[in-house]
Amino acid sequence: MLSSRTVVAVASSSSFLPLSHPAAASTSSSASAAAASYPFLNRRLAFSQCHTNRDRSIIPKPQRSRVMEGFKTRAAAAAPQLEDADALIDSVETFIFDCDGVIWKGDKLIDGVPETLDMLRSRGKRLVFVTNNSTKSRKQYGKKFETLGLNVNEEEIFASSFAAAAYLKSIDFPKDKKVYVIGEEGILKELDIAGIQYLGGPEDGDKKIELKPGYFLEHDKDVGAVVVGFDRYFNYYKVQYGTLCIRENPGCLFIATNRDAVTHLTDAQEWAGGGSMVGAVLGSTKQEPLVVGKPSTFMMDYLAKEFGITKSQICMVGDRLDTDILFGQNGGCKTLLVLSGVTSLSTLQSPTNSIQPDFYTNKLSDFLSLKAAAV
Repeated sequence: MLSSRTVVAVASSSSFLPLSHPAAASTSSSASAAAASYPFLNRRLAFSQCHTNRDRSIIPKPQRSRVMEGFKTRAAAAAPQLEDADALIDSVETFIFDCDGVIWKGDKLIDGVPETLDMLRSRGKRLVFVTNNSTKSRKQYGKKFETLGLNVNEEEIFASSFAAAAYLKSIDFPKDKKVYVIGEEGILKELDIAGIQYLGGPEDGDKKIELKPGYFLEHDKDVGAVVVGFDRYFNYYKVQYGTLCIRENPGCLFIATNRDAVTHLTDAQEWAGGGSMVGAVLGSTKQEPLVVGKPSTFMMDYLAKEFGITKSQICMVGDRLDTDILFGQNGGCKTLLVLSGVTSLSTLQSPTNSIQPDFYTNKLSDFLSLKAAAV
């Protein structure tokens, strides 16, 4: 039991160990040889048998069977609408909230969110915000929360930019290796804090390929990982450079912060998400990425360890079925879908949808109205 109850918030925007080594897709012997040359990959190769083909998530085989059985059960019956908010709140110690589509849309706060978070804090819950969006660092997200009038500490924020750096640290990424970044400032800042060398990022946004006879693009042979996140400065140069690193540098990792199809850059419409950038590199390398954002279990495991959270006492609240709700289900949590973001009621109740949350509701502030109605 935790000394203080816990609420965790996660922003939207899939785990991370491929079935085979990127530089050794052809044979297992070449994978072993690459691992011998790069000892930090041994841990990664050892975990490869725990890997699922669908989203490259680390889910141990026994747990994976339970998850799949759960999917079949949920597919048979649509999720019920939340009616008793108090019962749900009292049943867990931790709430994990997605942000885009749950807390805000673009730079606009969703109505009723401050009052709802205040109510949860007053009931002894802790708030931690985790986002799949990698464009900002934890510190930069802290400023966004402040701008929106939400009092959130930097230690309560976990972005996929941070997750990428944390993952590299967790596998003892070699000090003499570099990371090539296809992404924005958030990733660079988190790599800086982690003491990891990098190149690329926004400064490569203006670089061009000279398509003329004999043109040859040089790349850094010391790049040991390519990290791909949402990138508004995405171009052909970055695709080619990242592709060369992954294809030609032995043991080079292909890491994605997320594979979200869409994101909320503004509250007016949906915009192409980080998955579109990841897809371009995947298409040219034919390698599946190691995804550190939702629905990968990496962030859930990290949070559980960091805060001493019991996973069975967590409720995941999000607006996306294939990232937020699957993230919660993969972690063994209760799940609540809000319809204020990406997923519509018709999508949730479609016969083709196999991912069903434990409950759904229209928006986060329903916690207040449903609580009042119960009284």
